[in-house]
Amino acid sequence: MSAGVIRTDPATERPVRLAEIQREIRELITDLRPDVLAIERVFFQHNVRTAMAVAMVSGIVMAEASAAGCDVVEYSPNEIKQAVAGWGAADKLQVGQMVQTLLGLAEPLRPPDTADAVAIALCHLARQRVGASGGSVR
Repeated sequence: MSAGVIRTDPATERPVRLAEIQREIRELITDLRPDVLAIERVFFQHNVRTAMAVAMVSGIVMAEASAAGCDVVEYSPNEIKQAVAGWGAADKLQVGQMVQTLLGLAEPLRPPDTADAVAIALCHLARQRVGASGGSVR
C-alpha cells in the first residue's frame, strides 16, 4: 500500500499551486492507472475560504481523472466516517485509528490527511461490496 499527501508552498500564488497539484495528480493517474477515483464531496460549513480552495482542488482532481477515463465517485464526509468508523459523526482521530486498525498498521498514517484519503478509498470499497451483494452503489 502507498499513501501520501500533495503539498504546495502556501506563499506561492494560487494559480501556480493549482497547476502544481494538477501536474502531480496527472502523474499519479498516469503511473497508477486507476479505474475509479473516489473523492470526498465538498461541503461548506464554517470556513468559506477554505471550502473554496478545497473545491478548486477537487475540481482539478475530478477533471483529470475523468479525462484519463476514470469513473469518479463522491462520498459525503458522513458517509466516509460511517463506513470506516461506524459512526457518521466520528472525529478525525477516530477515523485515523480505524484506518490504522482496518489496515493492520503498526503506526498511524502521517500526516492525518493521509488517513482521511485512505478512509475515502475504504469507504468506496465498502460501498462496492454492498453493491456486489445486491445493494445499490452511488
